Amino acid sequence: MLSAYRVMWLLVMYDLPTLSKRERKTAQDFRNFLLDEGFEMTQFSSYMKYFLGRPELSAAMKRIESNLPEAGHVYILNFTDKQYSNSVRFNCKKKSRPKRNPNQLLLF
Repeated sequence: MLSAYRVMWLLVMYDLPTLSKRERKTAQDFRNFLLDEGFEMTQFSSYMKYFLGRPELSAAMKRIESNLPEAGHVYILNFTDKQYSNSVRFNCKKKSRPKRNPNQLLLF
């Protein structure tokens, strides 16, 4: 069984300029990169992914760093599954628990 202290979550939040057509394309390309990497949108410009350990998380952070847009702000937070389990989520003023972790890895 995996330890809740070894399993990690990575949260990527960004604020990219979108005034020109080129900036919009750059923002869309970054969003598509995150989706291709297996991240799931949690809110607009916020994407999360579940990792089984720090080595996988570190490799993903390096891939993100090598694909950063030239302009704008990107914030990357990582935390353990135990920390994530203590988070609180609200949807239309209704309190709910965060999403459950996947029970198994999906291979495509």
